[in-house]
Amino acid sequence: MVVAALGILFSRKAVHAALLLAVVMISLAVLYAVQDAPFLFVVQIIVYTGAILMLFLFVVMLIGVDASDSIVETIPGQRFLGIALGLAFGLLLVLGISQVSVEVAGLNEANADGNVEGLAALLFSKYVFAFQATAALLITAALGAMVLAHRERLTPKAGQAELARRRMADYAEHGKHLGPLPAPGVYARHNSVDTPALLPDGSIAEASISRTLAARGVIGSAAPAADIDEVTRQIGSGADVDDDHHASHEGGTGQDGDHA
Repeated sequence: MVVAALGILFSRKAVHAALLLAVVMISLAVLYAVQDAPFLFVVQIIVYTGAILMLFLFVVMLIGVDASDSIVETIPGQRFLGIALGLAFGLLLVLGISQVSVEVAGLNEANADGNVEGLAALLFSKYVFAFQATAALLITAALGAMVLAHRERLTPKAGQAELARRRMADYAEHGKHLGPLPAPGVYARHNSVDTPALLPDGSIAEASISRTLAARGVIGSAAPAADIDEVTRQIGSGADVDDDHHASHEGGTGQDGDHA
């Protein structure tokens, strides 16, 4: 769990950090199970690992990394200061945790009627105010996120006719293709999203690959070299057969003419 947590800090890719976070959350669920808290174990797996973390992954996949991160320091010495503060905070945590002794008491009495019942009794009796305040904060945060993400439409929504005129204008001014972009894998040997489409001359269609995948450098090969050579050989063999058949047909026509 500690190794995965450190991997989150030092990972360069957001997807790798999210997967390492899943390891941390699952390890935390195992600790809940060891401490005889099956309800928290299940909630940790279903809610945090299964829902919230998947939301993180979906957001990362949707937004992507369209450009490389800037490593230019806007404040002189901020990297050194950040490392020093991080080390100081880590040292403070180690010293504080090393001097704390934890003794679990009353766990059997609290779970006498079951872990779920004992947890519910605490939430809706002793900690009911904190429980309701947390729920209100979460609802407020959700509403605030929707308000911040909402964009007012200042112009009327364009219809099909207007979109068609825009496409024709883009084609006339910039030569932009009128139709949709080619799908990944068209005329290729694989239909994966990271496999570029092939044009009729065998070259790669750059427009068929997402800019996000191109920025990440995960573009696959359109076709293995051996497959390309095999297809080329088959095409060449087919052309030779057609030429021989056409030549023999012309020769037969000439013989028939002489015979006539």
